[in-house]
Amino acid sequence: MDTIPSLPVYGFAPNLGGLLSLAITIILPILVGLVTRQSTSAGAKATLLLALSAVNSVLSAWLQAENTAATFDWIPVVYSTLINFGIAVAVHFGFFKPTGVSQAAQSAVVKDGPAAGRHAEDPAV
Repeated sequence: MDTIPSLPVYGFAPNLGGLLSLAITIILPILVGLVTRQSTSAGAKATLLLALSAVNSVLSAWLQAENTAATFDWIPVVYSTLINFGIAVAVHFGFFKPTGVSQAAQSAVVKDGPAAGRHAEDPAV
């Protein structure tokens, strides 16, 4: 009988580094909301979230490799990036959006200006 290939497993370790990486992953949707405008397209926000997930994964894997004297491998980093992105999207749609946290973060720092082609009403005119 042929052997069944093993499936990749998300490399979460319940140590300080793993918990910090998970906490950062959960906070990433809020960070995206803080640095983008409400008029920013959903695709641009998703791309930014994916990029931040990649940075989180690379830094976590690099720190783990440095602390354990292991070699740095890109395949687990790519897999971890996709898992972190999925967790961040699930947290956004499952928790932050229904509770209004996403909307509050979106309107907290970067605000949209007046719409293009429209002028603010001038009371002097």
